[in-house]
Amino acid sequence: MVRKRTSISDIAKELNLAVSTVSRALSDHSRISEATRKRVWELAEQLNYQPNHLAAALRKGRSNTLGVIVPNIDGHFFALVVKGIEEVANQAGFNVMLCQSNEDNAHEAKNVETLMNAQVDGILVSLSRSTHDFKHFDKVQQRKMPLVFFDRILTGSEVSAVVVDDYQGGYQMTKHLLDQGRRRIAHFGGPQHLNIYKDRYRGYCQALRDADLPVEEELVVLFKKMSLEDGPAGIRHLLALPQPPDAIFSSGDFTAVGALRALKQHGLRVPQDVALAGFGNETFSSLTDPMLTTVDQHCEEMGGAAVRLLLEMIQERTRQWSPRKIVLQPRVLVRESSAVAAAVAVG
Repeated sequence: MVRKRTSISDIAKELNLAVSTVSRALSDHSRISEATRKRVWELAEQLNYQPNHLAAALRKGRSNTLGVIVPNIDGHFFALVVKGIEEVANQAGFNVMLCQSNEDNAHEAKNVETLMNAQVDGILVSLSRSTHDFKHFDKVQQRKMPLVFFDRILTGSEVSAVVVDDYQGGYQMTKHLLDQGRRRIAHFGGPQHLNIYKDRYRGYCQALRDADLPVEEELVVLFKKMSLEDGPAGIRHLLALPQPPDAIFSSGDFTAVGALRALKQHGLRVPQDVALAGFGNETFSSLTDPMLTTVDQHCEEMGGAAVRLLLEMIQERTRQWSPRKIVLQPRVLVRESSAVAAAVAVG
């Protein structure tokens, strides 16, 4: 049999006091006598009274809880972003309710409903790969609930967001490969309706144009998932070309590592025969052989910046927010998979 949770009303009835008096006594209100406060606290301890902080917060119009939706927390990136979110949120006195969409649009929509029903004070979200519109966020905006996106948003959308300059990341990485003397550089990209993959591809294209090199369609392979398994599939396509590439820039580390494995299986040396670079600075990128050149996205900084932006919106009373965007600068981490000199030095 489940024991009923002791309420303020129970204490008030037992002591023959008004509920408001008990409430003030438990809050150490100055208008309540020391004797009354002592009686209330002694009975509260005896009955194992636990205050309902959520209910109290909701009565004040604030739950002190932030909702977070991420595609998953399996990898290094989102796990560290969430760490950054929780650190800043906790410092500001907020709790975090975390949901995973598992890269599914319908599940993401359910996450939104769950967080709204929990009456969170605001929502932070990184879109799933299968999300093509913002329809399930309409209710959030209609309720005038603060909403901030991070990392993944829809291409061309005007929303409050914290992102990395993916265009610059793609540009700088491609330029790095060009600086290594590579001239036939392939690209592995993801769903182009998402900003991160679209902008990394744009940076790749512009770097080639600035080097007076064409963007060859046969060297661009786009995937729906950018998974580990996509890497070997991309390599099979590239090696079947009359003139295979001498370098590959992948928009994600998982696909890059899959490609690394496939290149070795085909007897090709990395980077001597094919230079390879990824994006994301996943933990495993420094554990591969050779270690993977990649782009660091400042995960924890992104999470913290997203929370601070959301808190600014929560604190504003007008509820009329113009879209605000914070853009973090990427950092190219050059390792053995793209620089022959580095590979030789380590060897």
